[in-house]
Amino acid sequence: MTAAQADLQAEFLEMPEGLRIDRPEVADGATLWRIAKDSETLDLNSSYSYLLWCRDFAGTSVVARAADGRPVGFITAYVRPERPGTLLVWQVAVDAAYRGRGLAAALLDGLTARVAGERGLSVVETTITPDNTASERLFTSFARRHGAPVEREVLFETGQFPDGGHDPEVLYRIGPLSL
Repeated sequence: MTAAQADLQAEFLEMPEGLRIDRPEVADGATLWRIAKDSETLDLNSSYSYLLWCRDFAGTSVVARAADGRPVGFITAYVRPERPGTLLVWQVAVDAAYRGRGLAAALLDGLTARVAGERGLSVVETTITPDNTASERLFTSFARRHGAPVEREVLFETGQFPDGGHDPEVLYRIGPLSL
């Protein structure tokens, strides 16, 4: 990592109110599942999947830890196998007691700075349902901070979901990034 990348990473790793950014561990899986469940907006995955994320995708995911070490927010993400310069952000969630403090933005900036420094990164992708204004604000402000354009297209139509009643998922492609 160059000195400039280290400075950039340090800038983005600054967390609000004494929280710290960290890689998730398997022991965090149950807490991440609870935070996602309590969000009441995310599609809740099985508890097993959160354990796997913390084991298999810890290098491309992140947690925010309170002073006592417990997770109070997280981002799960992975590098797309066919596009190794693209990080797909799967879920972003913050415990209700810690919302409204810029924690999700700090986590996203910290995660992308880390992945860029370790693996190279030129694009961030995520999917957002049309009614999720909080996620839209998070990712469009991320794009502005990093001087990157945002492309949007429907990735999965409502009718493609087998369980019915799911809104379409709109793919947000942010990049090229200047990290």
